[in-house]
Amino acid sequence: MIYLDNSATTRQYDEVTELMYKVAKDNFGNPSSLHTLGFEAGNLLYDARRQVEDLLPPAGHVVFTSGGTESDNMALLSSARKMRRRGNKIITTKVEHPAVLETCKRLKEQGFEVVFLDVDVDGYVEEQAVKAALDENTIIVSVMTVNNEVGTIMPVAHIGRVIRDFNRQHGTEIIFHTDAVQAFGKLSMDDVEADLISASGHKFHGPKGTGFLYIKKRHQIPPFITGGGQEGGFRSSTENTPGIAGLGLAAVMSCDNQTLKISEMGVVNNYLLNGLKTEIQDIIVNGPEELGYNMLEQGKRCPSVLNISFEGTRGEVLLHTLEQDGIYVSTGSACSSHKTGDSHVLCAMSMTHKEIEGALRFSFSEFNTVEEMDYVIDRVKTAVERFRRLGSFR
Repeated sequence: MIYLDNSATTRQYDEVTELMYKVAKDNFGNPSSLHTLGFEAGNLLYDARRQVEDLLPPAGHVVFTSGGTESDNMALLSSARKMRRRGNKIITTKVEHPAVLETCKRLKEQGFEVVFLDVDVDGYVEEQAVKAALDENTIIVSVMTVNNEVGTIMPVAHIGRVIRDFNRQHGTEIIFHTDAVQAFGKLSMDDVEADLISASGHKFHGPKGTGFLYIKKRHQIPPFITGGGQEGGFRSSTENTPGIAGLGLAAVMSCDNQTLKISEMGVVNNYLLNGLKTEIQDIIVNGPEELGYNMLEQGKRCPSVLNISFEGTRGEVLLHTLEQDGIYVSTGSACSSHKTGDSHVLCAMSMTHKEIEGALRFSFSEFNTVEEMDYVIDRVKTAVERFRRLGSFR
């Protein structure tokens, strides 16, 4: 099996699975209980929180959630609730994950003004476009760190500074949120100047059903789930101790030797791209062609993603053909795979229906190798040629 759908989910580290089993078996106490078992479970939460916070910008804390979708919802809905009396304008982009876009649509129905910024042909939003949209009525800006379909690295470091300068000049308090689900564990978060950062455990070899929202300490938001006051009152509910412990370990492991891992991932990504370009005619790279290896290389493509349109084919047919050869890829975001119609990301990039129809997303992890890509190139070439040959008889 060659797994190239890591933007949808990653294989859990074996060490994470082993830790979760041990915690579920031996540390099953409620972290809120006052006895020894509760105390031990609470220590596991404390350790995991420190593990994650050490990998994020200083002067912030982490709230554990059920995943990226909840983290995005918490960031936007709680911030809107907090800021509504000051203003009602929210700025985002047309290529955000549905967890952001659908939440913004709901807020629009509730009377908020939502601006959906355009992107260029590479799926990139210019920081100047964000700056031009800012005014004293703006309360939230939400721009993802890395696009989940084409891998474009957004200028979140610069946008954070633009918002900070605007706040200083105008005496406003605009909250900046970034969905870092596709970035955390791959790119360092050191240069991200966001007030809220969301991520999902299963995107960096952690367990499904886990995630976190980083909150800069000066931006306290109202509780998202009320009840017993867990997670500092932000998200009540008995904590998923095995999952949170696993997320903490996965965060540390995915960020260990991060520069080397992302560099090697880039080698695999480029090898596949160059091989496909050499062996197959009439292909289009969707998004930036040049790879970027840190947040400051905005406008380039994260090495974890490669999206290609094979003209004259249908991506869904290619996907199932490759699956028969033991190769697993995607036609786009797994979170919107049950929806009909063209990818909203590729549409926003001004691609035609035919170009979108032939798109495949290859997404990588630290476990993929160059040797695997030789087989992938051969099988993709065979599948594309077969489809094009059969298609000519329609």
